[in-house]
Amino acid sequence: MTRATLPKRSARRLMSTTSPSPLLGDLAAALPAPARIYYSLKANPHPAIAGEVVRRGGGAEVSSTGELASALAGGATPADCLYSGPGKTVAEIENAISAGVTFFSVESAGELAKLAAVARRLGRPVDTMIRFNPDGFTAAAGLVMSGAPSQFGADESDIERNPDAFAGDEFARVVGLHCYLGSNLSSVADLVAVFTAIIATAARLASRHGIRLDVLDLGGGFAHPYATVGERPALAGLREAIEPVLDRHLPAWRSGTPRLIFESGRYLAGGCGTLVGTVLDAKESKGRAFAVLDFGINHFGGMAGLRRIPRVAVAVTADSAGTAVRPTTLTGPLCTPLDLVTTADLPPLAAGDRVSIPNVGAYGLTASLVSFLSHTPPAEVVVDGERLVGVSRLSLVRNERSL
Repeated sequence: MTRATLPKRSARRLMSTTSPSPLLGDLAAALPAPARIYYSLKANPHPAIAGEVVRRGGGAEVSSTGELASALAGGATPADCLYSGPGKTVAEIENAISAGVTFFSVESAGELAKLAAVARRLGRPVDTMIRFNPDGFTAAAGLVMSGAPSQFGADESDIERNPDAFAGDEFARVVGLHCYLGSNLSSVADLVAVFTAIIATAARLASRHGIRLDVLDLGGGFAHPYATVGERPALAGLREAIEPVLDRHLPAWRSGTPRLIFESGRYLAGGCGTLVGTVLDAKESKGRAFAVLDFGINHFGGMAGLRRIPRVAVAVTADSAGTAVRPTTLTGPLCTPLDLVTTADLPPLAAGDRVSIPNVGAYGLTASLVSFLSHTPPAEVVVDGERLVGVSRLSLVRNERSL
């Protein structure tokens, strides 16, 4: 927990977002080349972030009609987009193909058949990767996505038993393989283990069953601090460790066969956001100090309600700054005891004092309980260095339908 002096501002509940472009270059330098990085909009679907990544040569990994719309609004073209994720509906697939998206990842033989059927009906062939779930390897990750029983991907053993079900056809052309083993991997050793397992499994599936391997998506999992002071982990040595593995299993990769893809959400966007708010009320309850804020788990990470947020760092502006501190529980405005921001040693707070939380650019606002209690979402202020780029606010709209 840190304290700092913040400027007074008239607006409340500001989610400030800055450019991720320097981080894109840092990440690219740490990965094997040639490779393309796709920004995962699930981390933060703000069009300004997706657009900046695409302008720097990256792609946009989307998993819904809304994320696709955000990517396109930010300046991505349909050719920049990879459509992935479980549970794609026919309507979503139709929307994506009709918008011009031609690159997909499917999670099962059934989803491959669904994609082929829609593409055939629309008369617009698409390329797809088969997302697989390796047998016998589980990532040492903050959140395990594959390697264990999971809704993500087709089990390696299922592909081995019935490769014809994953062959695709002329309307859903299978061009490669995709795997995402886990998220928030903070050490290079863990990342190397994950990428080595994916490379070896993909090479084995391709050689045994003739799966076309023009492209290989190794996923990501690059860590970044959330809602606390800290820097993204250094990735020194990652490229040097992975390239020999690629040389051994996929010797033509340096000439682009397969074409390599990596995905990143939190690593690119995590440090780009700061949440600034206001103390609405300060009081004591049974000997404990409380301060109620105008933001809570409805504005920065619904994962807080699941106790998945680590120690939260808070910066405050208070007239009493510099006086003796005391344990103070900061809560949000929601009618639930789960709306707990943090407990930290702070000077006495009063209504009107300012509070700031760093590193909430990823899995902040749109991963939150935005509609719970129907409070107005915070204004999102986009800045590039000292330059103001734009201000916007999400809105919740109920569309009535006649019966």
